[in-house]
Amino acid sequence: MTPGLWRNLGDRAAVWPGSNHPLGATWSPEATNFAVHAPRAHAVWVCLFDEEGGESRHELTEHSLGIWHGAVPGVAVGARYGFRVDGPWNPAAGLRFNPAKLLLDPFARAVSGEVVVDQAIYGFREEDPEQRDPVDSAAYVPRSVVVTDDFDWGDDAPPDHHWRETVIYEAHVKGMTQLHDRVPEELRGTYAGLGTPAVVDYLRDLGVTAIELLPIHQFVPEVALVERGLTNYWGYNSIGFFAPHNAYSASGDRGQQITEFKSMVKAFHAAGLEVILDVVYNHTAEAGADGPTLSFRGFDDAVYTRVGPSEPDKPADHYWDVTGCGNTVDAAYPFALRMILDSLRYWVTEMHVDGFRFDLLSALTRIDHEIDMGCHLLTAIGQDPVLRHVKLIAEPWDASMDGYRVGDCPPPWVEWNDQFRDEIRDFWRGRSSGIRRVATRLAGSSDLYADDGRSAYASVNFVTAHDGFTVRDLVSYEHKRNEANGEGNRDGTDNNRSWNHGVEGETDDPEVLALRRRQAANLMVTLCLSNGVPMITAGDERGRTQHGNNNPYCQDNPVSWVDWRPDDAWLDVYEITKAALRLRREHQALRQRHWFEGQPSILGGPKDLAWLHASGREMTADDWHDSHLTTIGMFVSGKPLRSPGPRGEQQVDASFMLWFNSGSDPVDLVMPENDWVQQGDIALTTDPDLEPGSPVKAGDALTLGPRTVLVLRGT
Repeated sequence: MTPGLWRNLGDRAAVWPGSNHPLGATWSPEATNFAVHAPRAHAVWVCLFDEEGGESRHELTEHSLGIWHGAVPGVAVGARYGFRVDGPWNPAAGLRFNPAKLLLDPFARAVSGEVVVDQAIYGFREEDPEQRDPVDSAAYVPRSVVVTDDFDWGDDAPPDHHWRETVIYEAHVKGMTQLHDRVPEELRGTYAGLGTPAVVDYLRDLGVTAIELLPIHQFVPEVALVERGLTNYWGYNSIGFFAPHNAYSASGDRGQQITEFKSMVKAFHAAGLEVILDVVYNHTAEAGADGPTLSFRGFDDAVYTRVGPSEPDKPADHYWDVTGCGNTVDAAYPFALRMILDSLRYWVTEMHVDGFRFDLLSALTRIDHEIDMGCHLLTAIGQDPVLRHVKLIAEPWDASMDGYRVGDCPPPWVEWNDQFRDEIRDFWRGRSSGIRRVATRLAGSSDLYADDGRSAYASVNFVTAHDGFTVRDLVSYEHKRNEANGEGNRDGTDNNRSWNHGVEGETDDPEVLALRRRQAANLMVTLCLSNGVPMITAGDERGRTQHGNNNPYCQDNPVSWVDWRPDDAWLDVYEITKAALRLRREHQALRQRHWFEGQPSILGGPKDLAWLHASGREMTADDWHDSHLTTIGMFVSGKPLRSPGPRGEQQVDASFMLWFNSGSDPVDLVMPENDWVQQGDIALTTDPDLEPGSPVKAGDALTLGPRTVLVLRGT
């Protein structure tokens, strides 16, 4: 491509040639370079908008390596822009060019405005989807923003916690602060609010080391939700993989959201807390072939995977969907792969985040529709000098039957372990499939991770997450109550593995309430002290309830927000969660680096891990197969630890005996006679009849109440 025919000697092109890299808008005082990937387009315009909404179009005349580019002089920082792209209209061939549709820059660093649902946002005619729609969409879609980076990071440095030291707190930017009375009202629900001392100090004092934020990439609500008067609260509907979501900014959406996000990260780092982002690269907000044209579809529809081999009856323009959201991004396609990698590097290098949790990772590992853990994306991340050292967390499944891959991800990935969630829930509700499986989860899930050389910290343990019941609801409801979502209570799982303890929903019965709170404490203590990386869902430590809604993805209201009032908070659960995390933090024996071997760690010493029967003896083969057994003891030796210190020194810690009784009856425990631990004390318990700090000696008899945890510390 060339600028065309010069009219006179001395003429100057209105749009300079610019450069085909970097992609997006790159500002300089002289001119702003625009570069966008649209290899099959015939023409591309960058459209600048003034403060009154007036549009000026500048045609990009340079086209190299599939990228259209040009530099426009005199563009101010904060200017809003979009693209229009023309080319063939042939949806069956993946050609959906429509210059009437204003497109967001896929590499935009900031987005201003929001989508307004109107027929104009669709690329096709409503009455005839095979025809291109001529109505201009500019009045109904957001704009990209020209930005520059002048943020002063000062001495900011990543806390860089080892995985074995990590405790994750999964939270929502808005939901964490919207009801917080100690966050200034004008900052509630924003990045600035999240970075205030009221939140940062709370998390540090609780004992977590990392906050994992639900999606903060620019997202838009699904049309169907808007038509029901709802919105996408969780944010799993990304449209801008480089832009912090503008609605979470207290300071503005013309680039101020970037500065505000960076300030939040800096505040967390100063407190020793890492920031992990939940990222959704597996699909985009453009949904299926019948969805709106907002960005990617209008530049290069090949970013989406086409009809799969099991769908021969589907039209050629149909997207293959293993995400449940209408489309699946083809991470094997070079541009899609480049975009994901560039986005990840941007958030690490420019925004200083410490890691990522990948939503539906299995969808991104597909090559020709088949899962391949040696795929382009995982290989590239594993080789990347920036990305291979950050925290990488997989949600190791997608919405398909073959997508469940817990235990299959390669190093350096760690994984959400839903088998921990299910086994621990079943144990505490008295429906365990066997004490053997519970013991495996407590010890780090070696059945999933030891065989391929990974460590116990490859298991991110959780009992709840954003999708599903909260801990309080887990012990208060047996059936979901999702009517407010407008889907006839059909959405959300029916496999809650919950127990209402005799009354469905909230109650004033003091006995039921006491049992529920004890069970909530049992779940939290088990989570905090199991081998692996614990993940706490925001508010679980203080009894947050969603009133039985186990899928509040569209509830941007108090159903989803953390209630900070002390009135209805389960502060006893908070205190014991904090105490359990303190034990974990102070004692390496409770967060060991290597797998337990069930063998002595020193000649003539105790086993590093031993499983005990309530009678004081080690578990036998018959015990492990006893379907009625509801009590188990877990002895962990700290004298010495198997792992040496950083200079090869032997490390010595306290030894611990953890007892778990999920039965409905009290159990008489006999403290084992041994040559190594003669005495200790009660470090923590959920049994109201036992007092923390009380001394215990080898050979003592102790009664452990029904449905309780007891942690003994050797001295």
